[in-house]
This record gives sequence, structure tokens and C-alpha cells, in this order.
Amino acid sequence: MSVDDVFKYFVGLISFLSVLTLFLMVLELFRYSLPVLSLKFIFGINWNPVAGSEEYGILPYILGTIVTSTIAMIVGVPISLGIAIYLSEMAPNFIRKTLSFVIELLAAVPSVIYGLWGLFIFRFWVKDFIEEPLSKYLGFLPIFEGEPFGLDILTAGLILAIMIIPTVSSVSREVLMAVPNSQREAVYSLGATKWEVIKVGVLSYAKSGLVGASILGLGRAVGETMAVTMVIGNAVGPSALPTSLFKAGQTMASLIANEFNEADPTTLHPNALIGVGLILFVLALTINLLAQVMVWRILKIKEGTVE
Repeated sequence: MSVDDVFKYFVGLISFLSVLTLFLMVLELFRYSLPVLSLKFIFGINWNPVAGSEEYGILPYILGTIVTSTIAMIVGVPISLGIAIYLSEMAPNFIRKTLSFVIELLAAVPSVIYGLWGLFIFRFWVKDFIEEPLSKYLGFLPIFEGEPFGLDILTAGLILAIMIIPTVSSVSREVLMAVPNSQREAVYSLGATKWEVIKVGVLSYAKSGLVGASILGLGRAVGETMAVTMVIGNAVGPSALPTSLFKAGQTMASLIANEFNEADPTTLHPNALIGVGLILFVLALTINLLAQVMVWRILKIKEGTVE
């Protein structure tokens, strides 16, 4: 057996172990959550872990996860793309290196630090400068109903937006800098402006990579725990339904973090929380699969255009 064969079998074994680990993880989650898995569990809105009258429904927490992640994407992705475009296409070299280093440092900040900052500082900014004006002028809209407080779904979504900006902007910058200069030169030769070069020659070429960078940010937003737990208000049951951005809510990850240590092992409470983890895993996996399909379609469209 040659060295190449040994290396091939070794990396094949490592790949198989990765898949096996994922399979065993799903199997264990499914096994422990089986006693509570049902349509009522997924679409119910009541959460009552008291022994003798147990009822578990996670729809408010699924919607809370989706809403906060959507806010994070709407706010964070455009800012991240702007940072990436500036660093890759416009910034002088010394600014590019310094700013890139600072952004990568922000990606390494633990989420609990973002949560503490959000709890003691950022939520007051959100309340005073965002929520109160929205409540005053757009309070007739259902999504802006309620009294601004600062510990709510909007604050959690904005914290997530800040947290995904370093990841999305760093990956997007690398993607844009990998675009061949021939793309830019070809568009310049047609008499295009700087903006037209970026739009036609750079962004369209790097579209699939930018989608991938955005999905990386979405993956972090969906699974983020500590920062969201500290600023979302942690409502339970029907009151956690995200009918307004000014309401306290809860995500699936924050629900697990808040209740798992205190779950009574003689009840179905631990099984229900493991079921929440299973649904969260399936949601994250579905998002990533859909993103991969989008990337494949974009690449096929690009190949078809070239042909």
C-alpha cells in the first residue's frame, strides 16, 4: 500500500467520523425528545412545566428565533457588505490593514460580553433613540405597539446584527478581494464609473460567495444564546409570541439556557428542552441546505451566462 493510499483512507475515515458524529447527535436528540414530539409540541403556544399539568408548545420560541434572526440579517448584512466593499475597493492600504484587524478582533469577543454591554448600555440607546420615536410616530402599526422598554425582541435582533457584522464583513471582504482584476479592468474599459465597476464587475462575480458569507452570519444569529438571553426579556408561553418588536420574547436557544439547569428530571421538562434543541438543529440545518441550494443555482446561472 502506497503512501497516497494511506493518506486517502485516513482522510476518508476522518470524513466518515464527521458524518457519524452528526448522525449520533441527531439520534440522541431524537431519542430523548421522542416522548414530547408531536404537532402540538411544534405548533402549541403554552409552556407549563409544572408536574401534573405539563404542557409544552414551542411555536412562540420558533417565531422568536426567526424574527430576531431576520432583524439581524436586515440590519447586519447591508452594513457588512458596505464595510467589505470599502475595505476591498476603496480604502488605502494602511486603513485596510488596521480596520480589517479591528473587525477580526470584534469577531473574537465572547457573546456574554455583547450581552452585558447590551444589558447595561445598548438597550437604553435603543429605547431612547429608536423605540420611543417609532412608538410615537408609528405606534399605530401592530409591530410597534406597546411601551418601549429596551429588553425586547428589537434589542435582541440589533445585538445579533452587531454580532454577525464582523463575520459577514470579514468573509465578504476576502470574497471581493479574490475577484480577478481582469473583471474590474474589463468594466473600466467600457467607460464605467467606480460604482458601476463594483456593481457589475465585482458584486455580480462574487454573488455566490457573498450569499455564503451572509448564511454564515445567519447561522450564528439562529444559534446565539447568551447575548440574546440577557436582552430579549425571556417571556414564556403565549406572551412570548412576537406580535410586536417592543414585546419581551424568547428564542429556542435562550429557552434552553434559562431552564435546563432547573428542569425536574422526574417530569418531561428535560425531554421538552431536548426537543427544542432538536427543532433548533433542524431549523439551522434547513437554513444551511437552502443556502447551499441558492449558491448552486447562482453558480449554474453564472455558468449558463458565460456559455
